[in-house]
Amino acid sequence: MTGQVICVYRVLPKSPEEFENVKKAVETLKPQKIEEEPIAFGLKALIVTILIPEIEGKLEEFENKISSLDGVQSAENIRTSRSL
Repeated sequence: MTGQVICVYRVLPKSPEEFENVKKAVETLKPQKIEEEPIAFGLKALIVTILIPEIEGKLEEFENKISSLDGVQSAENIRTSRSL
């Protein structure tokens, strides 16, 4: 049986104007949780928590998906742990 890992990402939009579009795009990836984090000057980041199967290549596949969404400046993995 394959386990799962809990991954938390900080996703930064390219500009404050793109925040809502980026949030909607991230929602299409069906994360378990999305939170907003104020950064500065009206810019907010999304803190995205998602469960990913512990199968070789799945983590990189998700990272490529989230990084390539329209309007995303960066997507940084800030925490990864095994689920129980």
